[in-house]
Amino acid sequence: MDHYIGTMTDPDRARRLILEHGWNSTAYQILNPGIEHWFHPSLPAVIGMVRERHRWIAGGAPVCSLADLPSVAADFEKAAERDGCKVCYVCAAQRLRDLYARSNSHSLITIGAQPVWNPNNWEGIARKFASVRTQLNRAKNKRVEIIECAAELASPGADLRACLADWLSHRHFPPLRFMTEPDTLDGVLADRLLWVAVRENRVIGYLLASPAPQRNGYLLEQIVRTYDAPNGTAELLIDAAMRSLTVRNCEYATLGLVALAQHAGDDLAVNPFWLRALLGWARAHGSRFYNFRGLEAFRLKLHPEKWEPIYAISNEARFSVYTLHAIAAAFCTGSPVVALGKALVMAVGQEVKWMREKVF
Repeated sequence: MDHYIGTMTDPDRARRLILEHGWNSTAYQILNPGIEHWFHPSLPAVIGMVRERHRWIAGGAPVCSLADLPSVAADFEKAAERDGCKVCYVCAAQRLRDLYARSNSHSLITIGAQPVWNPNNWEGIARKFASVRTQLNRAKNKRVEIIECAAELASPGADLRACLADWLSHRHFPPLRFMTEPDTLDGVLADRLLWVAVRENRVIGYLLASPAPQRNGYLLEQIVRTYDAPNGTAELLIDAAMRSLTVRNCEYATLGLVALAQHAGDDLAVNPFWLRALLGWARAHGSRFYNFRGLEAFRLKLHPEKWEPIYAISNEARFSVYTLHAIAAAFCTGSPVVALGKALVMAVGQEVKWMREKVF
């Protein structure tokens, strides 16, 4: 056997490779539930993936040294080809883009961008900008306290799970999977960091961060808050995380991908015309399912120091609608069409509820 795939059969091995070679901000996310692992037969490398529509959908880039990246990616694609499949790397960053920028057998699209900070500069940002100070003070004035906890002890926590359930119940779209898996508390927690927001002895939110070891930093992967949490709770969680990362001498922090973020800049403009039209429509009219503008605006209020474009890279000469459909299927539970239908029903139901509250 020249390659190995197993569904979470060896998370310890995958974790060791991530801690040694993880550069992508998404590297640790491949330990989340439901993601399979491909281990290179001779090089220290792992790739997290799911299989959809004759595609191997990889989470981010191969986790390996930069020197081994070309060989690992090539062998991964050969393994997929023997399985009758194409490959698409979703949430890939600059390293993989540079590798395939001149490839005639690969195509890439820009799917958004992620905001980046150096935690050591955060105190100056919080002090300088009123938009940050105001939100922090709102939560503090409502007696919200932030407690840093050992993430490994959080998995069985009923309070955290109740908080997550409340958060999910107020979202317009059914829970997404793969790189946006909400059940991160059921994943590997050994190296993650956790901050919990508490008000009047009740958990009202939490922030879970995952390491990006080769960037000397963390992805602030999941920010959850109850529907009745005071304004500023999310910002107070981020503030606590940034200050803690400063103490740890970290140099990198990101809140992760904002799909279709305008701060992807010129990279969005080179997407295929059909995709620009489709994504432009989604940004303009899809706010009832995914608040593209709102998520970007929230991050802008926190004054990122830069934005990093994020890509999907496929081993086909032209990025196809079939690959886009496979990506959508990887993030949905079941058919993307069915998921969209459920989202419509949920959105209409929520709007009816809001109308009733206004009337009565």
